[in-house]
Amino acid sequence: MTAHLSYTHGTGTTALLGDTIGANLDRAVASWPDREALVDVPSGRRWTYAEFAADVDELAQALMASGVVKGDRVGIWAVNCPEWVLVQYATARVGAVMVNINPAYRTHEVEFVLNQSGVSLLFASISHKSSDYRAMVEEVRGRCPQLRETVYIGDPSWDAFRRRATDDATYAELSCDDPINIQYTSGTTGFPKGATLSHHNILNNGYFVGELIAYTEQDRICIPVPFYHCFGMVMGNLAATSHGACMVIPAPSFDPRATLEAVQQERCTSLYGVPTMFIAELNLPDFAGYDLTSLRTGIMAGSPCPVEVMKRVVAEMHMEQVSICYGMTETSPVSLQTRMDDDLEHRTGTVGRVLPHIEVKIVDPATGVTRPRGTAGELCTRGYSVMLGYWNEPEKTAEAVDPGRWMHTGDLATMREDGYVEIVGRIKDMVIRGGENIYPREIEEFLYGHPKIQDVQVVGVPHETYGEEVLACVIPRDPADPPTLQEVRAFCEGRLAHYKVPSRLQILDSFPMTVSGKVRKVELREKYGV
Repeated sequence: MTAHLSYTHGTGTTALLGDTIGANLDRAVASWPDREALVDVPSGRRWTYAEFAADVDELAQALMASGVVKGDRVGIWAVNCPEWVLVQYATARVGAVMVNINPAYRTHEVEFVLNQSGVSLLFASISHKSSDYRAMVEEVRGRCPQLRETVYIGDPSWDAFRRRATDDATYAELSCDDPINIQYTSGTTGFPKGATLSHHNILNNGYFVGELIAYTEQDRICIPVPFYHCFGMVMGNLAATSHGACMVIPAPSFDPRATLEAVQQERCTSLYGVPTMFIAELNLPDFAGYDLTSLRTGIMAGSPCPVEVMKRVVAEMHMEQVSICYGMTETSPVSLQTRMDDDLEHRTGTVGRVLPHIEVKIVDPATGVTRPRGTAGELCTRGYSVMLGYWNEPEKTAEAVDPGRWMHTGDLATMREDGYVEIVGRIKDMVIRGGENIYPREIEEFLYGHPKIQDVQVVGVPHETYGEEVLACVIPRDPADPPTLQEVRAFCEGRLAHYKVPSRLQILDSFPMTVSGKVRKVELREKYGV
């Protein structure tokens, strides 16, 4: 009998949207003109759908009056703010390609992105924390010949730009398959690549992610994750506007206290975050003092959720319908998602099952042959969500997207008999100790049960005898009483195979993170692997 293969496709009665983002926004405005679309908690500014659309149109007309035409690249290098959202929808209205620039970038990186994508107009924050964006733009401007203008948010140049709007501008005819967004991937090795996404890619992904957690115009979504990343601008903004829901901005960048205050003040029904964000919120000394009873759902993504954290999110944050999402920038981003009625084990042991209209399979990384269910291999996905390609990099596109239009994720995964998928690691993160394949995720999940461990990341580091050995990087619950290596090893004794037991321990205050909330394991390996 042939083994059940690790292939599945998402079915559903809801059709894909054929709209552009602008047309979809128009539908929301027609249905819910007086409902709140956007709230910026720090400044107290609010927009109904009618007001939001009017400001989007004004900015779109100002773009056209400034010479921006369909296909031009418009950069945004800014922290979370209402202007970010207005630029997102105004560029989509015009057919310009919005280039998301990581707010953590410095001059070397921003110069590369501006030139690689050919940005002609840049919107930027003035400054945030240690970043002086104006000074950095001045430094690189002479080396970016296509950049003709920079507009600073919160500066007179923003208002002056808006005043260029005229009523006689004619919008270009747009296709839902036009490129609309370039998102630069983290670039843990070499320069980042610009994943190019269409209206069809990101509008549908935001819409279906929202459908699976039953969004309606009654929902209010607290979005502390960065707009720069798909998590914020697709799963947050586009999921909201495609359902008439409200986008709530708690702070310019993640702040656990500001996040919970926003949920309480705005009676948010949904909260987003990566696991480390939820951990930070739950660990606030006055956490119990916040009224979070308005919450019903939310999304956790970016990395696997520890069981104990999920239990507290459901019980203490009232997020009984919280959803786990898995994806990557190149797939708009979500391919797999847990459902509202999934049990705790499925929400913590898996990253869900395939979305409607998407296919996934798990293949042997060497041969490309689909593996039987229950066996590990590379996760691949295909469908409307797969990017158009990496901007101006056909060779790198061909390395990631095969001739069958399957996106190769680089993630190691297994598919259960019920179609739910477990991520067991990155192909490049897998630790090979003395010929044994070790998946760090399994050890991390186990060590979360140690009473002295608040958070943990496991990496492989060089070892002259075994090739690699296991290093556990730990954030202790009490910095004054961190676990010792002996305590960690004793905790594992008899419960984990000997080759999985950490042979090294590093106590840390925090992990190096990408702006999208992923732990930079490569940095942990480089720093502590000596």
